Amino acid sequence: MDPVRVLVVDDQRPFRLAAAAVLTRTPGFLLVGEAGTGEEAVDLAATLLPDLVLLDVRLPGINGVEAAARIVERAPRTVVVLCSSYARADLPFPLDRPGVAAYLHKEELRPSTLRAVWENTLSPP
Repeated sequence: MDPVRVLVVDDQRPFRLAAAAVLTRTPGFLLVGEAGTGEEAVDLAATLLPDLVLLDVRLPGINGVEAAARIVERAPRTVVVLCSSYARADLPFPLDRPGVAAYLHKEELRPSTLRAVWENTLSPP
């Protein structure tokens, strides 16, 4: 079985490093790229065609919600999971938008949660 190819997008390098560490400890997942802005994420997703994008909600330039919509427009098979250190209810805009498959609080990112989110976002063709 091929690994789940993951792009991590966050403007904070410490979170990108933490996410990379979680991916390293999660069998079947492979970090294929990192980005620090929404625009960078859209470009990298179109080039790398990751299976999964872990995407910060608040980014410089376009925010995560807008980036998610652009990513799935250019790479429709990519699953986008928005991440934030804020509770979902505390975010200033709804996350139930095109391109957004799920939401994950950053503190919950660990191998078991990553696997569960991935399995819950898969849908039959």
